[in-house]
Amino acid sequence: MAPERPQPVRRLRWLLPALLALAWLAIGSFAGPFAGKLSEVAVNDGSAFLPSSAESTEVGELRATFDDTEATPAIVVAERTGGLSGADLAYLDSASAALAALDFNAGPPIPPQLSDEDPAEAAQLVVLIDAGADENEAVAQIRSVLDEGRPDGLDVLVTGQAALGADLGEAFGGVDGLLLLVAAAVVAVILVLVYRSPLLPLLVLLSCGFALAAASAAVYALADAGAIDLNGQSQGILFILVFGAATDYALLLVARFREELDAGLDRFTAVRRALRATIEPIAASAGTVILGVLCLLFSQLESNRGLGPVAAIGIAAAFLSAVTFLPAVLAIFGRAAFWPRRVAKGGRRRSRLWANVAGLVARRPRVVWMTTAAGLVIAAAFMVQLKADGTAQTEVFLTDVDSVAGQEVLAEHFPGGSGAPAVIIANESALDAVLAAAEVDGVADVAASVDQSGQVKVADGLVEVEAVLEDAPDSDAAVATVERLREAVHAVDGADALVGGPTAIQLDTLETSERDRAVIIPIVLAVILLVLMLLLRSIVAPLLLTATVVLSFGATMGVSALVFNHLFGFPGADPTVVLFGFVFLVALGIDYNIFLMTRVREESARLGTKAGTLRGLVATGGVITSAGVVLAATFSALAVLPILFLAQIAFVVAFGVLLDTVIVRSLLVPALTVDIGKAVWQPSKLARVRPLSRK
Repeated sequence: MAPERPQPVRRLRWLLPALLALAWLAIGSFAGPFAGKLSEVAVNDGSAFLPSSAESTEVGELRATFDDTEATPAIVVAERTGGLSGADLAYLDSASAALAALDFNAGPPIPPQLSDEDPAEAAQLVVLIDAGADENEAVAQIRSVLDEGRPDGLDVLVTGQAALGADLGEAFGGVDGLLLLVAAAVVAVILVLVYRSPLLPLLVLLSCGFALAAASAAVYALADAGAIDLNGQSQGILFILVFGAATDYALLLVARFREELDAGLDRFTAVRRALRATIEPIAASAGTVILGVLCLLFSQLESNRGLGPVAAIGIAAAFLSAVTFLPAVLAIFGRAAFWPRRVAKGGRRRSRLWANVAGLVARRPRVVWMTTAAGLVIAAAFMVQLKADGTAQTEVFLTDVDSVAGQEVLAEHFPGGSGAPAVIIANESALDAVLAAAEVDGVADVAASVDQSGQVKVADGLVEVEAVLEDAPDSDAAVATVERLREAVHAVDGADALVGGPTAIQLDTLETSERDRAVIIPIVLAVILLVLMLLLRSIVAPLLLTATVVLSFGATMGVSALVFNHLFGFPGADPTVVLFGFVFLVALGIDYNIFLMTRVREESARLGTKAGTLRGLVATGGVITSAGVVLAATFSALAVLPILFLAQIAFVVAFGVLLDTVIVRSLLVPALTVDIGKAVWQPSKLARVRPLSRK
């Protein structure tokens, strides 16, 4: 009979968990509101994320020498089929005067311009919003003014750079409301199905909530201080990552806790042993994802660079909550956490499903891994069909918005680039040559900027030229025109010409994204390979695991290409979809291999590599599959926001995680490990020692 513990020790076993739980309650109470305040420090202006070396960034800085006032255009377009009436024109004059009186105006009112049809069916007027104004509020005021006194049958829409930004901000408005609610509901439903208990899912959700609160407070403080850049997509990914990662870590810990309870241990000893057994894979998993996302700091796009520390903070908070708060409440509730299900004392449960999977791997390992690898290679072959060279800004919305409809009306009646011209800055001495060179295909009109007296503006020996594009400024055709425009004006001797403007910003963003993809992907692979080598103390196994995850990523992108092109009919994808998909899938896919192989390594020391692999597969099969389903479901929640990029990331990560858990981790990796045998642990001692036991 075990000796009775001293009274102070028994008290400490209760006191420490209680103090930890109370500490997290205090953190949640203080930090919880920050999750709803992140939108206040989020910036969704693409031009703010470009590096200072980008040509469009240089043009933006040089434009300040011509005019102290920086402005963003909002374009009002009115249309009536059959021709504008006198009442329509009177309404537009009145609206123009009312808009000119608003506080955010950065310049004198611009009179309405009629289209060339006879009779004119459309008119446009440009409102310049001061750079210091709240663009979302300014666009809301413009739309409110236009609603007053509008004649029946006259369609009036607000488009342009400012309106697109405002509509994008509104689309991201559901990040801290709808997205959070959907993610929490999805996790709750899955946990209830997994545990068939009302209390345990609540404890896990509390762990997720406290982690999100802590992460949100840290991110808010850093973004508010200007230390990191936060935008709507980073905010959404933060919420999903915290919920997914915290739930994954909880599933692993709870599964091992239940194993220890099954073995007849008391709740305090069971928690201690469960935490001791899972802290290494959970820490390795969290560390791998943190290091993986921090590789985004090598990006030249500030939006990507900002996501790195934001995601890392989220994963760190999920880890801390999972290894402190959750063990504390498990120690407090013990077997009652699983109510109404009973946890038996003594004996171990064995999953018939995973025993059958292990049996298949044991009987035909080579056939299993060759078949699954071949299937993944075939799927990966379709990756060449992925159209990831960028999309128009008007195509990022998955729902109808006024700014997109307005851009379509504008392009129908006016040159597509009206209100958002390409801007050329050049030396004054080469003005005539630049004007001539700028008349490339796709440019509707080109002229030097003039002051109110009609004289060409000159500042520090430089002149400004505006080139109105024939196509919508965010279209592929407009991007191609800017490329031609840059090539033409760069060739003018002595001009030192630079081309900027909204379309040039889009072009520079695409080129920078492609550069980031080529640089960051190899860095992520190197970092994850090093982490695996340190964790598994071998070289062969890490190379094997990394290769399988890369193959899984290729297969995921191949399937995504087919789905995006032929099922969803998406217009294309941004280059960052591939980059983010790689970072998340490789880092998160390695997670499940870490969960599996750390258990396999533990069992192999006792049973040998083949038996240890099969035992590890059976022991972790249910929990890893559950973790994969939870993470896939939480990432799928991103699709509730009507943004093309987030919908694509949601599918890529959700499908890829399921592929990793169901095929790669369940079949490919175990079959390869069994087929290779103990050599998989080379050069560690585990590759040379005999198993201690085969019981």
